[in-house]
Amino acid sequence: MLTHHNLLNNGFWVGERMRFTHRDRLCIPVPFYHCFGMVLGNLACVSHGATMVLPAPYFSPLHTLQAVAQERCTALHGVPTMFIAELDHPQFREFDLSSLRTGIMAGAPCPIEVMKRVMLEMHCREITIACGMTETSPVCNMTEVDDSIEVRVSTVGKVMPHQEQKIVDPATGRILPRGQQGELCYRGYQVMRGYYHNPQGTNETIDAAGWLHSGDLAVMDENGYVKIEGRLKDMICRGGEKIFPREVEEFLFSHPKIAEAYVIGVPDSYYGEQVMAWVKCKEGQTLNGDEVRSFCRGQIMDCKIPHYVKFVTEFPTTVTGKIQKFRMREISAAELGDEPVNRAKAA
Repeated sequence: MLTHHNLLNNGFWVGERMRFTHRDRLCIPVPFYHCFGMVLGNLACVSHGATMVLPAPYFSPLHTLQAVAQERCTALHGVPTMFIAELDHPQFREFDLSSLRTGIMAGAPCPIEVMKRVMLEMHCREITIACGMTETSPVCNMTEVDDSIEVRVSTVGKVMPHQEQKIVDPATGRILPRGQQGELCYRGYQVMRGYYHNPQGTNETIDAAGWLHSGDLAVMDENGYVKIEGRLKDMICRGGEKIFPREVEEFLFSHPKIAEAYVIGVPDSYYGEQVMAWVKCKEGQTLNGDEVRSFCRGQIMDCKIPHYVKFVTEFPTTVTGKIQKFRMREISAAELGDEPVNRAKAA
């Protein structure tokens, strides 16, 4: 349950981080019923007198590129999969995107290589990263338009104005020093009133002191910048080794033939869990599992190398483009059946 106070203030401060004015023109290919389109899009524009450009009734990379070029948009929003689809569109080079200045990439972990291409090939040099959750209206962290590329590709920025954050030990709730990994918690005007008709879910998420527990594993540096290192629920435990999918994903994204890659844990009776990667190759490129594993050997720890590699042309997503890892786990477990037991022991 989100209030006008939650949403209007969050939209305003998001616009401030992008340094919006009435001269900006924002292309909004994300849905309005979702917090990305409604708050980071519409309310950021309304609160700053900026123009809203609507490229299509639903996401289309071609219509988005056309709208940016024709309307001379200064900003563009999207989840990483949207930016990837735009960059990889066959007609991408036909459009003049030099009017772009800023925008937001959010909704999912933002691969480093994608961020670099958006800044260089789309001319969006002041593109920002935003992070939060629907329960927090949604943005709690955001980079600045003049942050270095290193900061923008490795962190989700600093806490937003008039909000509080802390990183705690998930087991004890103790606040951890900067530089140590723990669960990221939020408090402030942006926190929801609760889940509708679900007091138990509300109490499990928001503690008695008003802190909302995000489920994100994060580290805060000495300058207040936060790096998300994974989800408590996504963490893979393979034979006692704790593996965070994002680290493996970032490495796989550096392969010249890989367009997208997402990593999950699948059940295994010997190790508990095994690492599995879902991989989408770039157009015209092919790979096999052995080639992916060879690419990893000597570059990342052996326990983090994907034991299984599934090649796909698309990933299960929400209608807003977020990757549904729980569906990936369900599909993979059904497909593998008893196979993980035998192969794990052989490995």
